[in-house]
Amino acid sequence: MDLTPNWEFVADTVMGGVSSGRVRREDVAGRRAARLTGAVSLENNGGFVQMASDLGGGALDASDWSGVEIDVFGNGETYDLRLRTDDLTRPWQSYRTEFTAGPAWETLRLPFDVFEANKTEAAFDPARLRRVGVLAVGRVMQADVAVGGLRLWR
Repeated sequence: MDLTPNWEFVADTVMGGVSSGRVRREDVAGRRAARLTGAVSLENNGGFVQMASDLGGGALDASDWSGVEIDVFGNGETYDLRLRTDDLTRPWQSYRTEFTAGPAWETLRLPFDVFEANKTEAAFDPARLRRVGVLAVGRVMQADVAVGGLRLWR
């Protein structure tokens, strides 16, 4: 199932940080993609740049699916893929896993059971999937990651 995200840029500036970047639709290595670029800074308790998308009006029932499939291209850095459900009420709560975006297009299959709860006791409920994000986070780095597709897989 194709998720066709409408990516938006979010950075730590919402909390006083100074990281900067942007999300653009562009051709990356022969493929149309959303590309997150930027500089992650840890100054002022910051530390992330993100492209994120709500998955429609309310929760998406992904309970018949095994996980998320993402087509990525990048600069060899490690990034987070974060999922949010409508169970989560705070912006810092999520379910997360890491992936490396290498310098060639690659399709990654990430089962729901590899996503770890962060700052929540709530168990991940795929029937309540609401938001997805790709983040450069937690260390000083140059972000450059492109997403050419995002789907659910069985």
